[in-house]
Amino acid sequence: MNDQSAMISELVANARVAQNVLANSDYTARVGALTHIAALIRDRRDDILTTNAIDVNRAVENKVSTAFIDRLTLDNDRVEAMAAGLEAIATLRDPLGAVLAEWTQPNGLHISRVSTPLGIIGVIYESRPNVTIDAGGLCLMAGNAAILRGGSDSHHTATLLAEIMGQGLGAAGLPAGAVQMVPTSDRAAVGAMLTATGEIDVIIPRGGRSLVERVQNEARVPVFAHLEGICHLYISAHADAKKAVSIAVNAKMRRTGICGAAETLLIDRAIASTMLPQIATALLDAGCELRGDADSCALVPEMIAATDEDWVTEYLDSIIAVRIVDGLDAAIAHIGTYGSDHTDCIITEDEAEAERFLALVDSAIVMVNASTQFADGGEFGMGAEIGIATGRLHARGPVGTAQLTSFKYAVRGNGQTRP
Repeated sequence: MNDQSAMISELVANARVAQNVLANSDYTARVGALTHIAALIRDRRDDILTTNAIDVNRAVENKVSTAFIDRLTLDNDRVEAMAAGLEAIATLRDPLGAVLAEWTQPNGLHISRVSTPLGIIGVIYESRPNVTIDAGGLCLMAGNAAILRGGSDSHHTATLLAEIMGQGLGAAGLPAGAVQMVPTSDRAAVGAMLTATGEIDVIIPRGGRSLVERVQNEARVPVFAHLEGICHLYISAHADAKKAVSIAVNAKMRRTGICGAAETLLIDRAIASTMLPQIATALLDAGCELRGDADSCALVPEMIAATDEDWVTEYLDSIIAVRIVDGLDAAIAHIGTYGSDHTDCIITEDEAEAERFLALVDSAIVMVNASTQFADGGEFGMGAEIGIATGRLHARGPVGTAQLTSFKYAVRGNGQTRP
């Protein structure tokens, strides 16, 4: 066993002890821990911002992208959002011990399916320090222990936030080992987590394509992940023009560096000549670069000619690809060919068309007449999320407390024997 594997095994041993306590803890104790941590975050806001400035200044010196800086940076509102997110999680029903289904067999056996924690969850993330709080809080509420490995760019901030979580857990009488930060930025630690079969129960990566690809390629532990968020916005011939313009600008430009940002705009040919220039002007005025097919470029002279690569690119920046399509079926076909099963939206006032889109687009999140930026566990009423899962096994869409549970069968008899 190498040094990194030994370190992960030590963290797992601590986590297992803590998780056994959490799994059998009272709901009120977990709620108390969440509220204690929220209060500590507010009390230590200045410390958090000062520490975050160290990470941000180093990132600026390294000349990383503006989108990356945005993901890394905390301000008063984002610190408050972390605290408020924990308080929102604390208002959720207890995800543990819920009877998911129950029935009685003809022989009198009563069978119930009851929710249980997943166990130890490893979360590997990059520049977003708030993931420390979201992941730790969700795991805590669902009775899981979390082993967190933040990126080197957010190391100082994430470490401080993990320490605050430990303090809040202790204040509530729960083990601080329920949330642990991997104490190194050595990339070998990631490999040790990915191969910790029998120790870590689930891995959740949160970051760019290179990180997620590595996790999916190397993991010997089950993974909840999405590779990228190539999110589409389709403007139907039956769209309301005002909604279309407003939603398009928000879906792309509210925060360009998040996985729910729209990356491709599709528009019905029947309205393209009138609607596309309006949408394009609004996006250009907001500072967005447009890359379009030949028909789109003919309508909007400021547009840059798109290449085949643009249809499969998650820009995470102020860039959007634009294509004119021949109606709903062509839009659905484009999404099916180039999409990443993350979030896709239609703008239409035709209810039948909306329902067809919802039925035929097989993404984790499918939307009608709303910004793709709502693809977020907090906006779904989950309090927060660890990420968006685009796979089809166990978890799909925002990963919140319910998605961080498994189940067991409780069978109650009265002396039955099997013939």
